[in-house]
Amino acid sequence: MAEVVKMPKLSDTMTEGVVANWNKKVGDVVKKGDVLAEIETDKATMDYESDYAGVLLHIGIEKGKAAPVNGLLCIIGKEGEDIKALIAEANDAAPKKEEKPAEKKEEAKPVAVETKTAAEPVKVTAQPATVKHTTTSSVTANGRLKASPLAKKLAEDKGLSLNLLKGTGEGGRIVKRDIDNFAGGFFGGPQVESFTEVTVSQMRKTIARRLAESKFSAPHFYLTIDIDMDRAIDVRKSITDSLGVKVSFNDMVIKASAMALKENPNVNSAWLGDRIRYNDHVHVGVAVAVEDGLLVPVVRFADTKTLSQISGEVKEYAAKAKDKKLQPQDWEGNTFTISNLGMFGIEEFTAIINPPDSCIMAIGAIRQVPVVKNGAVVPGNQMKVTLSCDHRVVDGATGAKFLQTFKNLMENPVIMLGRMSI
Repeated sequence: MAEVVKMPKLSDTMTEGVVANWNKKVGDVVKKGDVLAEIETDKATMDYESDYAGVLLHIGIEKGKAAPVNGLLCIIGKEGEDIKALIAEANDAAPKKEEKPAEKKEEAKPVAVETKTAAEPVKVTAQPATVKHTTTSSVTANGRLKASPLAKKLAEDKGLSLNLLKGTGEGGRIVKRDIDNFAGGFFGGPQVESFTEVTVSQMRKTIARRLAESKFSAPHFYLTIDIDMDRAIDVRKSITDSLGVKVSFNDMVIKASAMALKENPNVNSAWLGDRIRYNDHVHVGVAVAVEDGLLVPVVRFADTKTLSQISGEVKEYAAKAKDKKLQPQDWEGNTFTISNLGMFGIEEFTAIINPPDSCIMAIGAIRQVPVVKNGAVVPGNQMKVTLSCDHRVVDGATGAKFLQTFKNLMENPVIMLGRMSI
């Protein structure tokens, strides 16, 4: 008997998948374990292996199309088997996408559309605005232009010549709306409005849904602290020069935060609705920017790992994330998250908590500023970090104690190194 293959749930947050590619076509022989298709989830593109052997009799989702989890993916059976009833039954049982009621829209203005495939950006260009003129001339009998003082000022600010305009005011007078509606120009003719629309990816849909849920369900509050990075800079340089081991400041942040979480377990927690989970293990999620948004691979048991081990893992995860090769075991299970925009020159920001964590820490850039040391103003290196907390789980004093521990570790990195090998 033919077997119905449904869209699999390949991640904990996946609600629908896109068939990025079919590796088999209708009529091909399929062995158990063969890669049937490549499925794009909200976090990665993954190979889907067949659990059945037979002939591929029907493809339910075309390449590039999306379907909800448990929707009809394909049917595998014996060659020549009648599957019409099976297709109808599977389609009836498949979950349907929610459809919003049609909204009454105003009559659209004419537009010129450059048509492309659904997966590609669509370029839409509006026609130049037109102005209905109620007069034929804005020039008086003595040759002077008729224009309001405001219109003259706006034209001057925009670098427009009033000679190019025809007034729609009383007696052909040029008024403000004529300046605002002017569609001409000095550089290549008429100006047009244009925009590009891009189909939302599975990853971006999930980011939007999960972070909206987090922001509007978890009561966020924020704690910011300055870190003196002078010693961290010296220690990092010493490690590189003497041992040839390259570690980043982000690696040091991950290690220090992991150690601080062990000393402040109330921050290493999650809100589960009717209970709070306090984790004994420390799994630090590290936000990695990719083309479609953010992925958060997890450094597991980060408190037990050396700086070089953390560095190696993060580099590997970053490469896999950019190639969409991360697997579910790479991104699941975080108990705390770090988001670092310091490498982009961002000095300070707040991050939205990554569920189910109760906290996320935003890391800013290291900047040179004047500081007071031993009663004298001297050059110093400072880094701002901001802890976003879920107030249902973490109170202000609890978050502050965590930041004090983290600050002490970053400002005295020898404490970190004293508890581990590099």
